[in-house]
Amino acid sequence: QVQLVESGGGLVQAGGSLRLSCAASGSFFNIITMGWYRQAPGKQRELVATITRAGSANYADSVRGRFTISRDTAKNTVYLQMNTLKPEDTGVYYCAADLLLVGRVWGQGTQVTVSS
Repeated sequence: QVQLVESGGGLVQAGGSLRLSCAASGSFFNIITMGWYRQAPGKQRELVATITRAGSANYADSVRGRFTISRDTAKNTVYLQMNTLKPEDTGVYYCAADLLLVGRVWGQGTQVTVSS
């Protein structure tokens, strides 16, 4: 089983930057994809960015060009570098891992608040 712990959220002004980290522990052999999702108040959880075992990244249109997902396999950590933040980026950001034969595992979430 895989456990995920996010960190790096906080309060930032519009135009600022934050970097989120997701530290994974447990068994990794069956991880297919890891990614970041977010949920704004009153809205459904949505995909932000994902990265495959091969390192291929995918982004939501709303963040492409501003956010970058990366990973450090030695540290079993996935990062989300968020630049040029906007108030509409506010929400709880969740790390997730898609595991073969298991499904999706979620972290506990970290709050990101962007003030205008």
